Amino acid sequence: MKSPCPKIAIVRLSALGDIVNTAVVLQIIKARYPGALIDWFVEEAFAPLLEGHPLLNETVAVPIKRIKKNRDFGLLLHTLRDLKRRAPYDRIIDAQGLLKSAFVASLLKGPVHGFDRLSARESAAAWFYDTASSIPYDENVVRRNVRVVTEALGIPFSEAQIQEKTPLFQPGPKPVLSPSDRPAVACVIGASWPSKCYPKELFAKVCSGLEGMTCHLIWGSETERSDAEWIARHAPNALIAPKMSLKELTGFIAQCDLTIGNDTGPTHMAWAMNRASITLFGPTNERMIYPTAMNVAIQSSSNVNILKIDRNDFSIREIDPDLIVQKAKELL
Repeated sequence: MKSPCPKIAIVRLSALGDIVNTAVVLQIIKARYPGALIDWFVEEAFAPLLEGHPLLNETVAVPIKRIKKNRDFGLLLHTLRDLKRRAPYDRIIDAQGLLKSAFVASLLKGPVHGFDRLSARESAAAWFYDTASSIPYDENVVRRNVRVVTEALGIPFSEAQIQEKTPLFQPGPKPVLSPSDRPAVACVIGASWPSKCYPKELFAKVCSGLEGMTCHLIWGSETERSDAEWIARHAPNALIAPKMSLKELTGFIAQCDLTIGNDTGPTHMAWAMNRASITLFGPTNERMIYPTAMNVAIQSSSNVNILKIDRNDFSIREIDPDLIVQKAKELL
């Protein structure tokens, strides 16, 4: 980049875990270009996580899901018009590699960079880009996210850029944990697919095995709330966490000593906030996290094909709760 203060657009619309695993690029960009103005285009449901971020110039909420759900042609036209009217960028980066994200990027003024057709999740997205990176789709997702951004901006890539990060988000107003000398463990019991969820019966055994600790059950949907109630009835040291906004969740995770959970955004948040975590994998695999000494994965025996995920793979049920308890005690 020739300008010391480039104007950069990042398009990463969803989902929560992917946004969390992409946010490290903000620190990397600012380290190289302290004066950079970075705008992030994100699905409106996840915008609150990024709003007010000290490294962002603007968070732009894009209502794609609302347009599709309501078939709102008027809102579609309004959104298209707003995107096209924005001031030009020095570089636009599609860090998602889907047709919808590539289309959003193409509506903005400026050169667009993304993944090449062999690297993008949806190969047709590559038609929208002026330049592209060749990064295997089965590469670690955090490393993939960082590389597509650093290559777009001419920043040399190194693992240290990821390993030396500071917490990625500013914690919002946070529900206060009950004062206690007992270690606090956040248990993320839900996920986007049933097959990614560790069974409530086994989660209760994990909580019971963490004797002397308090397990805070994090939930989002009413189904997850019901599962949390079941676990709390069967594990005396389990407490149901309150319903939280994304920023409250960030603060809550940051307070906990350890997070144990499924392959989903709230679990990944622990890594983002430099807190210990254990992520449980069944139909997906550990490429979804950036492993560190305090951020570890426990994988089922499933042989995962990341290019063809089997949503009927319930092998996460094979994971022994005693193994999780053992790993938790090692981390604490």
